Amino acid sequence: MKGEGIGFGKAILFNEHFVVYGVPAIVSAIGKYTVAKVEPLSTHGMKLDDKRGATPRYKEDKLEQQKDSINRILKAVNIDTSKGGVKILLEGNLYAASGIGASAASCVAIARALSQCFSLNLSDDEVNNAAFEGEKGYHGTPSGIDNTAATFGGLIWFKKGEPNVIDRITLQSPIEVVIGNTGKVADTSAVVAGVKERREKNPTKYKEIFERAENIAFLAKRALQDEDYEGVGKLMNENHKLLQQIEVSSNELDFLVDAARGNGALGAKLTGGGKGGNMIALTPGKNLQEQVATAIEKEGFEVLKTAIGVSRRGSRE
Repeated sequence: MKGEGIGFGKAILFNEHFVVYGVPAIVSAIGKYTVAKVEPLSTHGMKLDDKRGATPRYKEDKLEQQKDSINRILKAVNIDTSKGGVKILLEGNLYAASGIGASAASCVAIARALSQCFSLNLSDDEVNNAAFEGEKGYHGTPSGIDNTAATFGGLIWFKKGEPNVIDRITLQSPIEVVIGNTGKVADTSAVVAGVKERREKNPTKYKEIFERAENIAFLAKRALQDEDYEGVGKLMNENHKLLQQIEVSSNELDFLVDAARGNGALGAKLTGGGKGGNMIALTPGKNLQEQVATAIEKEGFEVLKTAIGVSRRGSRE
């Protein structure tokens, strides 16, 4: 029996990196997804065919992490490829790049496809748990925020803990955003490790930054619930400043942030691990979205026009 599953891309709106240390974050699924197709093989082992569009070098640079990730997912769902192999095909309309949850989307899609292929009947929670194990192959110590958005969709308030706090933030309708790609592939594990090292060396400075990040999360949650997008944009700008202060931005990210804001975006910040990858700009309405996207494309960068707050129901429309 063959199996197929999807996992959403994601954009962290607030508090990437801070979320690892128990600070609340806000994440959204975006209207792009990865599809995994799985079929059993008569031979042993795992065969991978990755047909996703990608930033140059992304798939090559992440290949060893990807193999580790898939093996962790197989182990999490109790599939032993020494007894019977599996072929995994990855495709879909989510571009594989740093910062938009490409690894989490693939982990969720693979877990869902394995569930269907081997009649495992995994619940969404079980899919999410298997994907979290897979994310360890890419991120070392993931927070769980990416795989949660990739699994459940929508807009999510996330706080790491035992257990994680996962609350939905309901929007009347999805909001247009522009995601600008620096073209640089980031090693998320190394960036996370760098934050940890600097935090240990400068505890007082980092305590103040982390407290401000927590305050921003609560203000942003209220602004989103009130549909105060001007307020959301200002808080995104402030969150980007904090991410600069913990040294996870880059010249390219700062350039894209400035370009987006200079062309009318209500707010813009890096999204994801930083040091490359992607920037997200809040651009409610198709006209503003097009204006900001065009400006960034003119600077020579690739853009993704999508929306945040996309639910599972609308995932493949």
